[in-house]
Amino acid sequence: MMVAHHGSLTRHVEAVWQAVAPELPGFTVELLSSVDSTNSELMRRARAGQQEPVLLVAEVQTAGRGRLGKGWHSQAGKSLTFSLALPLTPSSWSGLSLAVGVSLAESLHPDVMLKWPNDLWLHQRKLGGILVETASQGEGPDRPRSVVIGVGINIARPDAAAVLALTSPDSATPMAPAGLSEVCVGQTAGETLEQVVPALVRDILRFQAEGFGVFASRFAARDALLQQRVTLSDGSWGLAEGVDVTGALRVKTDAGWRAVSSAEVSVRPC
Repeated sequence: MMVAHHGSLTRHVEAVWQAVAPELPGFTVELLSSVDSTNSELMRRARAGQQEPVLLVAEVQTAGRGRLGKGWHSQAGKSLTFSLALPLTPSSWSGLSLAVGVSLAESLHPDVMLKWPNDLWLHQRKLGGILVETASQGEGPDRPRSVVIGVGINIARPDAAAVLALTSPDSATPMAPAGLSEVCVGQTAGETLEQVVPALVRDILRFQAEGFGVFASRFAARDALLQQRVTLSDGSWGLAEGVDVTGALRVKTDAGWRAVSSAEVSVRPC
């Protein structure tokens, strides 16, 4: 079953549904011309009790959200924004956003790297971001939780004015973002959606069954921070030395090794 808005992405969402439905019973795809945020919409549904797997694709987001409450610029045709909701019961949730990033990077282009914990990078610039949220479905450790995985990818490189409009007055001027069109000339948002979603679903199901460990070597091959000096949000700094089995960033500081979780800090290269 599929619900679709008749727009430029329709043919591609139909192909995604055909590829994914055999692996996810009850799977639906919805295409909206505009929404405040695909993640916000699916989280509202999850909190209302919806558990069926659904992919929500928006041609335009009016209030897209990134990690730590940051905005995400979205324009029809110039970016790809979607969220995937499905019930999961992994033995551990640690490293899910990294597994998602690995899957996307591998599907997109050999030059796409991962900046821990949830940014897609292209040639040292941000190409996209990942936002993972969960909603509980009842009580008990074995009850499934609805996970909502939001993805935003620049297809065309956003113009500087649009990026500055999302920047708070007290923050540093952001580095100019990248666009997938720099390495995949002529590839559309719809073609990109069709390219990444079926593999992403397979990888999420593999994460549920086997955890982050099976993604560790794949992450290491795309780790943009490896052997880079990084500054942590508490002002300390060190050398990034990959991630541990839980997906925490390993940083070698003057005071010794430190495992950094994404909930604690933001990380930037020095």
